[in-house]
Amino acid sequence: MEQVKIGIIGVGNMGSDHSKRITNGDVPELKLAAVADRAQSRRDWAKENLPDDVKIFTEGDDLIDSGICDAVLIAVPHYQHPVLAMRAFEKGLHVMCEKPAGVYTKIVREMNEAAKKSGKVFGMMFNQRTNCVYRKMHELVHSGELGAIKRVNWIITDWYRTQSYYDSGSWRATWDGEGGGVLLNQCPHNLDLIQWICGMPSRVRAFCHEGKWHNIEVEDDVTAYLEYPNGATGVFVTTTGDAPGTNRFEVTLEMGKLVCENDKLTLYKLAQNEREFCYTCPQGFAKPEMEVIEVETDGQNPQHNGVLKAFAANILRGEPLVAGGEEGINGLTLSNAMHLSSWLDETVELPLDEEHFLEELNKRRANSKKKEEKEAVTFDVDGTYGSERK
Repeated sequence: MEQVKIGIIGVGNMGSDHSKRITNGDVPELKLAAVADRAQSRRDWAKENLPDDVKIFTEGDDLIDSGICDAVLIAVPHYQHPVLAMRAFEKGLHVMCEKPAGVYTKIVREMNEAAKKSGKVFGMMFNQRTNCVYRKMHELVHSGELGAIKRVNWIITDWYRTQSYYDSGSWRATWDGEGGGVLLNQCPHNLDLIQWICGMPSRVRAFCHEGKWHNIEVEDDVTAYLEYPNGATGVFVTTTGDAPGTNRFEVTLEMGKLVCENDKLTLYKLAQNEREFCYTCPQGFAKPEMEVIEVETDGQNPQHNGVLKAFAANILRGEPLVAGGEEGINGLTLSNAMHLSSWLDETVELPLDEEHFLEELNKRRANSKKKEEKEAVTFDVDGTYGSERK
């Protein structure tokens, strides 16, 4: 097999972008064989803009059952990511899933088990892991040369959105349609990166303000405090209501501090381990010597193309994925923990109580309000899907 025949389920904003990059030849080892979308307007778009040999379906299930694809890329609203992935695994297809892995970890865990049982390739679209700056941060932290992590801070408030953005889809910014707000839509990449680089915390205390800056029912302003197993602490701040916003990611370690901001990585490197300096220096106001280094990277940032190329290469030759699909549960655990902590007004311990989270989520889904939309994306009782428009 020289090419992997792939079908895309959901050709909204993300799905249509993926279809264009594949048909444009940006990922030579993938061939677009089919697309599916329940929205007539998106099927019309596919008919007008995609090659004639691309089969167009209304239902994702029909695409999966068609037998014309080796793999599927899932780009539909969040609740359906695990459902469609598990159906694809049952049919012997490889799966690439858009972020987030799902809305709640209990079903994502089932998806991971289905993937393992199938033996098929499972990838997650964590394209920010291809960014040279984040890759370098991961390398430096995990190499051990900077010692243990002491403090983590990420202020990621440049996700500004207007009210018209939230009004653009009936599923958007509702508990029943989207399953959350800024944590589940804008921040899955950030939550994945913070755990990929710094590891998982053991305790979370969060304050999620719902509809603070917009007329929505889900959170649009979050401040979370994290505690790690080694005693390190962290703060994660995000919102869609700040203009101008900030994107500054700091990791303080025993041998210095890494700062990622404005697409640059700076290392404030100490001459001596701070823990050793603290207990051996005779001067009360002294500080360890420090060197400021602008960290060099390879400059490569292939984003979605890089993730898809690696997905095809893994299927064809066993080469490494950018992110295994099973890793999607980690960042989702963080967002679930933040939601649960805020809902209960208490600190949440990890591992997460998945049943308790789902119980609280379902309370909010039961009272969720749908917005009017010209071509509304509707959900059946079991949460079946329509187009994803991020």
